Amino acid sequence: MNAIDLLLADHERVKTILTQLSESTERGIKKRTDLLNKLEMEVTVHTQLEEQILYPAFKKAGGKEQQVMYYEAKEEHRTVDSLVLPDLKATDPSAPEFAGRVKVAKELLEHHIDEEEREMFPQARKLLGKATLEQLGAEMEMLKAEYKKTMGTSRHAA
Repeated sequence: MNAIDLLLADHERVKTILTQLSESTERGIKKRTDLLNKLEMEVTVHTQLEEQILYPAFKKAGGKEQQVMYYEAKEEHRTVDSLVLPDLKATDPSAPEFAGRVKVAKELLEHHIDEEEREMFPQARKLLGKATLEQLGAEMEMLKAEYKKTMGTSRHAA
């Protein structure tokens, strides 16, 4: 699968989870907890695929504009991974603050997704070409399977 198509499919999954999470209620504690765990896994794996495979190839193939995009995207990942998701996970799903934090997480992630889809991905298609994107996609599929297996194992061990 083409790297960009794989990442677009991930984006759709993340947006669906965010919508379900934002529509959940304070009474749906189990549902919120399950959705939050799903969101964390999807975002964590997706971020690794982008940062280890697509972003470096994009940065290398591009110029100054792509380098700026690369660092901005990495900073957005860092914000979600080190601040937004940990805060959300530390919030009681039945607390009123939970809905507010979900809303902020949704806004941040949707902004990031939108920028990638409107700016970075079209440029990556041109800069990298079909063959390279197919090769990167194959690498991503292998890495994704490995991560999901590892994350699934660590979840069951906990």
